[in-house]
Amino acid sequence: MSTIVSKAEVFATDQLTGDINPRFLYHNLRHTQRVVDSAKELIEGEKIGNEESELLLVAAWFHDLGYTISYTNHEEYSSQLAKDFLTKHQMPKSFVERVQSLIMATKKNYEPDSELEKIIRDADSSHFHVKNFTATTELLREELSLMGRQNSSSTEWREENITLLRTRHRFYTDYAIENWQKGKDKNVKRLIKARKKNNELIKKESLKAKYKGELPDRGIQTLYRVTLQNHLKLSDIADTKANILLSVNAIIISMALANLVPKLDNPSNDYLFYPTFLFIVFSVVSMVMSIIATKPNITTGQFTEEEVTTKKVNLLFFGNFHKMKLEQYNWAMNELIKDKDYIYSSLTKDLYFLGVVLERKYRILRWTYTVFMVGMIISVIVFGIALKFYGPERVLELPVMQP
Repeated sequence: MSTIVSKAEVFATDQLTGDINPRFLYHNLRHTQRVVDSAKELIEGEKIGNEESELLLVAAWFHDLGYTISYTNHEEYSSQLAKDFLTKHQMPKSFVERVQSLIMATKKNYEPDSELEKIIRDADSSHFHVKNFTATTELLREELSLMGRQNSSSTEWREENITLLRTRHRFYTDYAIENWQKGKDKNVKRLIKARKKNNELIKKESLKAKYKGELPDRGIQTLYRVTLQNHLKLSDIADTKANILLSVNAIIISMALANLVPKLDNPSNDYLFYPTFLFIVFSVVSMVMSIIATKPNITTGQFTEEEVTTKKVNLLFFGNFHKMKLEQYNWAMNELIKDKDYIYSSLTKDLYFLGVVLERKYRILRWTYTVFMVGMIISVIVFGIALKFYGPERVLELPVMQP
């Protein structure tokens, strides 16, 4: 590296690490170093000579130093700083003027005339092809906001970058076109993909906002779901209790018919008639009541178009539609899901009639258990009285085992 380039590096580094505005998140030493490194890559790729390389590298070190003086027209200030620096180090006037010309070539929308101007412009925009382009340009957006120059949302900034990369920017040197264009194209695709994803999210959120008043609140959903589940569990419990009573009474009647009834043929066992009769009657009544408690009640299974339009039929219960044709039921369900109030009304009716059925089941089951309990107590008491006061020798004869 030549002496003047080394001195330019030291000077620029001091300027950019000294009392620089902390709001310069993009136009700082990191950016300048990146431009210098990119300039070196282009110099090697384009096979630029030593003298012209010095011009490019000095211009790269000075091209953004004007930001330390003013945020507007920084190229002019950068050019003046370069002139003062190079004059102080007794560089030829032609060298100074060419460096100034290269710095001014970095102005926005400038079309380069020479090979060196093309290189300095490509070096200044070299970040367009790197993978972390999005993060880098986000620093520029934040800097513009902090400096009060531009307040753009993430969506607006992304659109600006897409327009910039696709229509307003191009690489000029053959090396950049061959080696950097692919990376730039990938960044454009990433931005477009992010835009598409963001648009889909916006569309989804807008639909949610549009139908927010029409969709059921999560609390309402939970209320109906939990209440329906509780009703179904209670119905299962009632059916289980009824089945227990059916099984117990069936066993009792089987044992009575197998062991007690055959003994009634014997005149000496007449005292067992009334206890056995009561025992069997209470068991039969308990079984009948258990069956009644679990007996399903099926309705007509039909509905009319008027009942659907007036919201009087509950389409969620199979007993109201099991005899209807599929086309009719499909039409009715389409009418149901179009109307939020109809949905709530149907769910409410479903809950209500489930509750009515449960009340009937538990009421009959309560009487069934009462009958069973009272019947067992009375039967045992009557058996005891019969054995004590009317049995032969007050002892129940046991069956004699035949050899």
